[in-house]
Amino acid sequence: MYKLNKNDYIGVVAPSDYIEEKDLEYINASIILMEVIGFKVKFGKHVFENTLKYGTNPKDRAEDINEMFKDEEVKAIMCVKGGEDSNSVFEYLDYDAIKKNPKIICGFSDNTSVLNIINEKCNMITFHGPTFKSLTSWDTDFAYKKFIQFFCKENRRLGEKEDYKVIKEGEAEGKLIGGNLSLFSKLIAGKYSLDVKDKILFLEELGYETSPEMVNSNLYYLKQNGIFDKIKGLWIGNYTHPSNISLEKIVMDVIGDNYNFPIIKSDNFGHIDKKIIVPIGAKAKINTKDEEKIKLIDENLR
Repeated sequence: MYKLNKNDYIGVVAPSDYIEEKDLEYINASIILMEVIGFKVKFGKHVFENTLKYGTNPKDRAEDINEMFKDEEVKAIMCVKGGEDSNSVFEYLDYDAIKKNPKIICGFSDNTSVLNIINEKCNMITFHGPTFKSLTSWDTDFAYKKFIQFFCKENRRLGEKEDYKVIKEGEAEGKLIGGNLSLFSKLIAGKYSLDVKDKILFLEELGYETSPEMVNSNLYYLKQNGIFDKIKGLWIGNYTHPSNISLEKIVMDVIGDNYNFPIIKSDNFGHIDKKIIVPIGAKAKINTKDEEKIKLIDENLR
């Protein structure tokens, strides 16, 4: 199910921001890249629209996602880019149709919302990884290579042993949940809240737009809503801020020694070129004494 082959179609959707003229250089480069590999690319019919003058109508954005899941030709869906309001599509997604047609859906940043809600509502693994634009918008081809390794060659390691450092010792098993901290913090209360019980939470943040104070505030919001009382482990990703204040420092300032779960740190997911694929909803294991600090143990990804 979660494997790509030559001549497969990749569908491109815009759960958040639409494709603007400034994006076209990278979008066209990504099309060429995928076609050279042997994939075919099709776009949702609303991905270029700015009907609201500040973006595309959420009904239309959701329609594109629904149609890509129903389309039997499409084997993988890539979110085209990030943005601010992907949560606005929640009420228009056809969760029954999505559940009946499970397939790869991949993105990061604002797409954290859509990836987690589809996993929650449909019990389907989704993938925190590159957007279609980011396949070619960074200075390196790291993310593109990891995409190919994960989905075509089935190399499903969560990075290399040297990528990780231990913040707090321990062991944990659980399904992966998370993504961008700012977006994840919107998903812990209300009608579309996520079930975090016994999960391994992974978090990253956009450094050049998110101050340490805002990171601190979002982490306290998680703490005050009992999130850290429920999870089995914590995996901290990239946060690069001009102050050089690290995400792990802020995390430990917030949670201290009040919790027993293991905490590991890596800079291989987030708003950076070095971006691995992290499968949301897949079972994983943290063991800080192992060389491989975190690994996938999910039968659906064997």
